[in-house]
Amino acid sequence: MQFLIALHVNPAVLDALTPEEKAAVQEGHGAFIEALKESGELVTTQALADPSQSAVVTVRGGRTVVTDGPFLEAKEHLGGYYLVDCEDRDRAVELAAMIPDAAIEGLGVEVRQVMFECGRLEA
Repeated sequence: MQFLIALHVNPAVLDALTPEEKAAVQEGHGAFIEALKESGELVTTQALADPSQSAVVTVRGGRTVVTDGPFLEAKEHLGGYYLVDCEDRDRAVELAAMIPDAAIEGLGVEVRQVMFECGRLEA
């Protein structure tokens, strides 16, 4: 079963961390990635750019309108994700608990099962 483990970031919380705490978070992600590779459960992981760099696209009356992001005004934003392939939801939750962000007040780690996938599309 595949699960998306989404990392919800609050920049104010990250800014409040000491340099040592920030380094520990980065090292923790590195160790987590290596553990997932060893177990064969990692499908992919991506870090996302700051929402200020996003674009919101809408089509109204056949006209495409692009505005600067983010879509919603919020303290938190999606900062990245891990896509894992593991036995069940319990294992996905177990994996999510290993992510350093889960231990930091004000950051969020969400587990959501992938409902379907179409696989790689040919360009």
